[in-house]
Amino acid sequence: MCVAALYDIHGNLPALEAVLQDVRQADVDQIVVGGDVVPGPMPRETLRRLLDLKLPTHFIYGNGELAILAQMAAARTGSVNYWGTTSGARPPESIVEVYRWTAAKLEPEFEPVLARWPKTLKLEIDGLGQVVFCHSTPRNETEVFTRLTAEDRLVPIFEGLHTPVVVCGHTHMQFDRMIGKTRVLNAGSVGMPFWRVRRALALTWT
Repeated sequence: MCVAALYDIHGNLPALEAVLQDVRQADVDQIVVGGDVVPGPMPRETLRRLLDLKLPTHFIYGNGELAILAQMAAARTGSVNYWGTTSGARPPESIVEVYRWTAAKLEPEFEPVLARWPKTLKLEIDGLGQVVFCHSTPRNETEVFTRLTAEDRLVPIFEGLHTPVVVCGHTHMQFDRMIGKTRVLNAGSVGMPFWRVRRALALTWT
């Protein structure tokens, strides 16, 4: 079985199409979309493209989806939780405006679709065993860590999972590192890669 992990697309439909071409060439059996499909410049078109895929496709939410859902709810209720998280912290106005614009571009039919996406996903993958997919960490969709983050800070986050592999995203930077006994793979970003070579990134396993 070949699985592709597509993270942090951010409404970048041309980048998604480039990655989907690679997916077809790799003879992928399943796709995991790891959150932050939105916000971005083509949110409606990007979501429709993913929802119309013929391959089995699994979705989890990221902080982007939570923020857009919060804005969509605000349009109905007038009460705003800007990040869509319990913190309720207000981001810079420029970011809030991106959220508002994205939410306005999405038809109401997308709201229940995004609201159904889970926080994490577990799959059995040949050669890897049970793999946990999350947007950032299994406990928090906005937690930031990189390949350079001290291991002693990260071990408590992953040690209770009892799974050999975790796939994450959020930072838009690919890496592959051990944290305690857990192999943690960052899938990078399809739509906004923070990389020396500016290219759409995804992970695949065969």
